[in-house]
Amino acid sequence: MNTDLFKFIDGSPSPFHAVEQVKTKLKKNGFVELHESGIWNLEHEKKYFVTRNGTSLIAFTTPVSFDSLKITAAHSDSPTFVIKENGLINDKSINRLNVEKYGGMIMSSFFDRPLSLAGRVMSAKDGKITSQLVNIDSDLLLIPNCAIHLNKDVNDGYKYKTQDDMFPVIGQSLKKLNLSDILKRQTAIADEILGYDLYLYNRQKAGYWGMEKDFLYGPRIDNLESVYGIFEAFTKVQSKTSLNMAITFDNEEVGSSTKQGADSTFLIDTLSRIKEKFGLTNEHYHRMIARGMMVSCDNAHGYHPNYQSLYDQNAPKLNFGVVIKHNSNQKYTTDSYSSAIFKSLLKMVDVPYQDYYNHSNQQGGSTLGNISNTQLSLNTVDIGLAQWAMHSALESAGAKDLKYLVLGLVAFYRYDLDIQGGTINIAKGV
Repeated sequence: MNTDLFKFIDGSPSPFHAVEQVKTKLKKNGFVELHESGIWNLEHEKKYFVTRNGTSLIAFTTPVSFDSLKITAAHSDSPTFVIKENGLINDKSINRLNVEKYGGMIMSSFFDRPLSLAGRVMSAKDGKITSQLVNIDSDLLLIPNCAIHLNKDVNDGYKYKTQDDMFPVIGQSLKKLNLSDILKRQTAIADEILGYDLYLYNRQKAGYWGMEKDFLYGPRIDNLESVYGIFEAFTKVQSKTSLNMAITFDNEEVGSSTKQGADSTFLIDTLSRIKEKFGLTNEHYHRMIARGMMVSCDNAHGYHPNYQSLYDQNAPKLNFGVVIKHNSNQKYTTDSYSSAIFKSLLKMVDVPYQDYYNHSNQQGGSTLGNISNTQLSLNTVDIGLAQWAMHSALESAGAKDLKYLVLGLVAFYRYDLDIQGGTINIAKGV
């Protein structure tokens, strides 16, 4: 399973590519692609998916009876640098790219490693605009560090500035070039380029490390490990009584308030069309949601022995199971109700779990769970897998944990949850 995760990470240098890989997996498993601008012809006991912007995707399987709703959700984006329009800068024959930050990354981790570009390019010919995925599969760029002889304070807390320190070098030329010319040279695009969404990505391939291959390393483990895990589990189960969904949203790292983010109408638009096509009454629809549950899946901070003072005693360890995340200030959606349900499911299939709280002196991050609940209110639990170096250009995780995640999420989809107010009955379903 980890080997397939490595392939997924290596093949997902941008959110566009991650969603494209999920689409390929779904089609191999018999899912039919729908389009928001098209007519939806839906049937019972079938499998479908729909995308928005090429970076968010909702997959669902239709039951015989719509008794409940089960959703797992993750996000396709990771912190990196994005190329600005007119992005080429020439200074004393050195060509650099003008970039801006996307999300909150560990900026120093992007120095002195081979980088390249991937994303979406919009081109036009004869009045027709087309979108193309681009992945320049070569060591095209690098951000060279400044020698310590010239920056003697670099080990004492140097503050990096994107506009000054983080422009990647793409080459050396006395001739005036523009980025469109370079893109055409590096890809098969021949038409006029009108725009692009291009991300810098680390060329390092994902793999194992440690004496006994205890750990995984790779770029974008946050949150591609969760994306891989939810769809691996989702494609293994189809229920006759529950509308099952798996979602990857974009733009979680920048607040989710986009047309394809968790704070958009993407989910409720999709549910509304399902409701209409199957003739569900408002009463039936709201009962289904009230009896439903969401699992928001985004990785967690694993205990790092070099930084003991930054962790609460509830600090999850790599390779010790699924992490259930809690926060009284509602950075995470988990409460005792949703936690009890999910822990019961994990116990039924012998999957180990851990609880996570932020150190009380630290302000923690948030996930898409609470944001999506502003659009559709569901019982929700926030979970993830423990990892190190979150938002670094190269992150690490435990080699055993992905298996635990998939087993736990398969149980979530497989068991029937009869949620009736304060009483929850869990029974073996499909």
